[in-house]
Amino acid sequence: MIRLMGLFAALLFAVPALAQPLPANLDKANALVIDSTKGRIVIQLRPDIAPQHAERLKQLAREGYYNNVPFHRVMAGFMAQTGDGEKFNGTGGSKYPNLKQEFSNVPFKRGVVGMARRGDSVDSANSQFFIMFDDGPSLNGQYTVIGQVVSGMDVVDKLKKAQAGSPGGSVTDPDKMVKVQVASDIK
Repeated sequence: MIRLMGLFAALLFAVPALAQPLPANLDKANALVIDSTKGRIVIQLRPDIAPQHAERLKQLAREGYYNNVPFHRVMAGFMAQTGDGEKFNGTGGSKYPNLKQEFSNVPFKRGVVGMARRGDSVDSANSQFFIMFDDGPSLNGQYTVIGQVVSGMDVVDKLKKAQAGSPGGSVTDPDKMVKVQVASDIK
């Protein structure tokens, strides 16, 4: 009964998000639409600077890999990380091989989306990505920029944050990406 009520609540929050129009001039073939438990987030991907990473995110979205995946690491003033559709806790990746870095001179500013990786290897990005809450100049040239939030930063700001002192910024009972689609696939 509790699960049924939870499902109903998630659907209730998702319906208004699904009705939202997409931003004008959006390159729908290179945009991800994330309907989360807090609302809709639209990310314009940057295949001009990170073609392999953009293609991977679109591939995983089309396979449903990101559906019901939590924002497992959310650190106030820094970033919100998601994309572990294997283990749901930040330790997993997709069935595909890791990607070689595609660093650019695009700075990590509020709303920029970057690919997460293992700290020991610049060529270990796979499925996980993060959205910047604030500027993060220490990440410049260290992580692949994959896109920019073009709608829904207010939604990102509402994501449940880790409690102070939480190891690695992990979140208890985190918000989720309910459904992730490539914008051009939405009917």
